[in-house]
Parts: sequence; C-alpha cells; structure tokens
Amino acid sequence: MKKHSIAVLSIIILFSACATKKDNSQWNNLIKDNNTNSWHSYGKEKAGTAWTVTDGVLHFKPNKVEGGDLVTNESYENFHLKYNWKISKNGNSGVMFNVNDDAEKYKHPYLTGPEMQVLDNEGHPDAKIFKHRAGDLYDLIPCSEEVAKPFGEWNQAEIILNNGELHFFLNGKQMVKTTMWDADWNNMVAKSKFASMPDFGKYRSGKIVLQDHGDQVWYKNILIKKL
Repeated sequence: MKKHSIAVLSIIILFSACATKKDNSQWNNLIKDNNTNSWHSYGKEKAGTAWTVTDGVLHFKPNKVEGGDLVTNESYENFHLKYNWKISKNGNSGVMFNVNDDAEKYKHPYLTGPEMQVLDNEGHPDAKIFKHRAGDLYDLIPCSEEVAKPFGEWNQAEIILNNGELHFFLNGKQMVKTTMWDADWNNMVAKSKFASMPDFGKYRSGKIVLQDHGDQVWYKNILIKKL
C-alpha cells in the first residue's frame, strides 16, 4: 500500500473514532417533542395515560387504570442523568436506575434498582425515616446536607454512575458519593430493607425509572449522556 493511501486511511480511522466519541458524549432529551415515546410503563409496551407531557413538563397524575412506574425504553450502563423535579404536597416519588425490566421475574422496579428519593420533606411521613428524605440514596445513604426545596418548587438533580462510582447532586450540592458492587456496598445493602431482595443493586446496567408512588409529581429537562 502506498504511503499516500496509508495516510488517507489513518485520517479516516481517526475521524471515525472522533465521531464515535462525540456521539457517545451527546445529551439525549428523554421528553423531547412533548411526548412519552422514549418511555413505557413497567410491564407494558407503552406509557400509561397517567403520565402526560405539556410544554416540556412530564406530569404524573394518579390514574388507577393506566398508572405505573415509567421506564426508559433504552438501557444505560455508565451515564450522567440530569433532571428537574417538583413534588405535590405530602407527595412521594423517586428516580431509580439499573432496573431490570423483566416484570415477570420482578414484580416491582425497586426489587433491582437503587433510588434517588423525591419527597415533600415537610409533609410526607417517610421524611421522618432516616435515609428516606429527598436526595437520599433511598434506605442506604442519607444526604450530606438538606437542600431540597418545598413542595411545588423545582429542584435540579443529577445522578452520575461511571464504572461503579456513584454520585448524587441536588440543587448544585453533592448529596451522595459511594462505590457500587464492592464489599462495603454489599454490607450496606445487607443491613437495609433490601436485604431480602437478592438481586437488588446487582445489575451493572438497566433502565431509568420514574416512580408512581400514588402522588402527583412533575419532571422536566430530563437529559442523559452515556459515559
């Protein structure tokens, strides 16, 4: 092969590698075009009618017929998730990740997926339970400080998971920092309410889930980037 051809081939390979890297670093809007096409209800093919999008805001209003936890169609392994949330008075919800979407094997997403708590800290009784407040790694690690805003006000949250390193941020403050799947993680889970759930926190990838806890909740600016 001539030197010129080798040089051209090298440039093509380099360009392709850079393009791939760029694609992997792009933010994906999970509620773009004012619809729930990127989601489905747990155990269903499509999103239930209790979840609606208006002007870029995803709203859950309890609906006994078509409620349920909302699940991303795509799975994620290493990711950076950003989103805004606000909760109704006395309300409860949460954002789970690494959820196994096999509803026949797992009746509920919380059987596999850890959760960043969404809560009205002033009104919901769960707030009286240690490690159950807004921004906590639910039932595992409490917030480093209290920064959650009252019900009806928007909060900005982030979940970053990269090769087992897990970080939670709420309103610009780091709430949680831990490492998944090591001995300390396993010991922590064994001392929590998840001890009786053998596959909790074991999956290295999975779906993002917005929890139907029977209370109104709103989400917007749900952006995710693969790392």
